[in-house]
Amino acid sequence: MDFFTGSLLSGLQLGSIYALIAIGYSIVYGILRLINFAHGDLLMVATYAAWILIARSQSLAFAVVGSVAITIVFGLVIERVAYRPLRDAGEETTLVTSLAVSIFLQNLFLMVFTPKNQAFLLPDFFSQKILNVSITNMSVVIFVVTGILIAVVSLIIKKTKLGMAMRACAENSGAAKLMGINLNGVVIFAFVVGSALAAVAGVLYSGQYVSFNPSMGFMIGIKAFAAAVIGGIGSFAGAAAGGLLLGVLEILFACYLPQGAGVYQTAFVFLVLIIVLLVKPNGLFGVAEERRS
Repeated sequence: MDFFTGSLLSGLQLGSIYALIAIGYSIVYGILRLINFAHGDLLMVATYAAWILIARSQSLAFAVVGSVAITIVFGLVIERVAYRPLRDAGEETTLVTSLAVSIFLQNLFLMVFTPKNQAFLLPDFFSQKILNVSITNMSVVIFVVTGILIAVVSLIIKKTKLGMAMRACAENSGAAKLMGINLNGVVIFAFVVGSALAAVAGVLYSGQYVSFNPSMGFMIGIKAFAAAVIGGIGSFAGAAAGGLLLGVLEILFACYLPQGAGVYQTAFVFLVLIIVLLVKPNGLFGVAEERRS
């Protein structure tokens, strides 16, 4: 039972990180119908930014805030330079562009920082264990921060005028513009929120798993995208639920299969995606919709 409880908590930790990234995917996709594969690489950008700022300032709080700010700038530059000029070019074009941006960011950081793993070391307080299960203070931080961010973003989307504008653009961007909604402003805000969530996820992930490299964000981002699709791409609740579900299933798969089978846990992620889409093509919380013009 202790082993199962520890595995479950580890899965929820990983799933919380997936959930934060998946929400960013869903927010941007809901408005632009853009699958931003560079979104995962923003997680990597935030990790390197926090790593440098911690070394320079010796202040974890300053490093976290600074890395979020830097990541938001990266996200806005990507939106303005790579995506906005192609907004009317079709989903296929923007999809290929997002892959190109992802590859560019990975190779840029490979050239600057080399491909070797770096150690992301936090104060000993975060690695101290709690109770008799495999949960540390860092685990508590992950759960608390994820819960707060999901609640705050949910309130913004449901209760504010800007959130109402986001929902209107997601429903029908053409009609929203005719009603006087500034689509560019809504898109900018969506990228700000998505980039900030990816930045926090990057710091939490690296703080929990210690090491990082320029390629880390791509696979984590792909898994988070799978989580968003499992939950129902474009659905806020679906992205959060899909992230938690996928994290738990991935860890349980790695822990309970025979020794050596854990190397296939990435394949298991996409097997879960295929099974869910076969049963529910729109995801667990997604709804069918007509193709937007």
